[in-house]
Amino acid sequence: MTVLGRYLLTSESVTEGHPDKLCDQISDAVLDAYMSRDPDSRVAVEAMASKGLIVAAGEVTSGFTVDIESVARNVIRAAGYSDSASGIDPANCLILTNISSQSPDIKMGVDAGPGKGAGDQGIMYGYACRETESLLPLPIELAHRLSMRLAQARKDGTIPFLRPDGKSQVTVEYGDMDRPLRIAGVIVSAQHDERVGIEELREAVFEKVIVPVTGNERIDSKTKLRINSTGRFVLGGPAADTGLTGRKIMVDTYGGVARHGGGAFSGKDPTKVDRSAAYMARHVAKNLVAQGVASRCEVSVAYAIGVPGPEAVRVNTFGTGAAKDESLSRLVARLFPFSVDGIIEYLGLRGIRYRPSAAYGHFGRTGADFPWEAVGTVAL
Repeated sequence: MTVLGRYLLTSESVTEGHPDKLCDQISDAVLDAYMSRDPDSRVAVEAMASKGLIVAAGEVTSGFTVDIESVARNVIRAAGYSDSASGIDPANCLILTNISSQSPDIKMGVDAGPGKGAGDQGIMYGYACRETESLLPLPIELAHRLSMRLAQARKDGTIPFLRPDGKSQVTVEYGDMDRPLRIAGVIVSAQHDERVGIEELREAVFEKVIVPVTGNERIDSKTKLRINSTGRFVLGGPAADTGLTGRKIMVDTYGGVARHGGGAFSGKDPTKVDRSAAYMARHVAKNLVAQGVASRCEVSVAYAIGVPGPEAVRVNTFGTGAAKDESLSRLVARLFPFSVDGIIEYLGLRGIRYRPSAAYGHFGRTGADFPWEAVGTVAL
């Protein structure tokens, strides 16, 4: 949307207690449980959460078995749910599982040739820009920080009447040269205890969540602030809304600023290029921006099932590159590994935990479980 020569970009995030994110965390916790015992496990597990019910289904080939029911109950507890009134009862909810082995037709393609073939066809995208220290677009970074702060305020008792479910949304106004100018809007929806009044909740969320995250630098008198705009958010979690693994792909990536191939991440082992190639594309894009080759960059990679290497690698710097995009595309294809085995080895994807990435975004994070965020590993 353009306003007097300017434009607005909006991104959302959700807390770890959101039903979709609860399912992402269950899927990745199951993946971690298998890979911690057998790093070569082939895992594709998805979850659904509804009122009093969790369903986990998928395909697994591994040398070990996992108590998926126990894993799911632990995730529900860790997300902050304690009973059915809070959204779902981790001790007494019904948990159904339907796990089979990986299709032999897919396995044949993945194991073909001297290196592993891609587990599926598809196009994956990575993106980076100079708007923030994390090289993420400002709207999605602020949205994640708001959701994280909302969850932290619940956990540490800063706002004791909060419950696990919640969402945030940030609209940023941009000007010339794609420069962020101000925060045009902030939305926070926080599940709460039924005994708290709406004005008390709004005041607490504004002072203890919004202000610490945004400060006053970009908020002005015209910024639209909406906190629990319906006036009530007591019923939340799976009791209020069905959750599914992979339904928050824009929250997981770049908040809608960059393109997305459509493949979700959680519950998939790294032979699935939906996940591993998207991580690699982010790594390359971030390095190009961090090393001053471009101020904004999108990297796309395409695969065919059963083929180890990519069908195509493309760099798009949106006119900000130090060299032509065609030259940069050839450069990164030469300097970075894009085969399935190459990505797994280069990023060390068999030696990390995936559950930490299942809430608050897969990108812009720090720590040993986010190796694709490292910069300077290859000189450009």
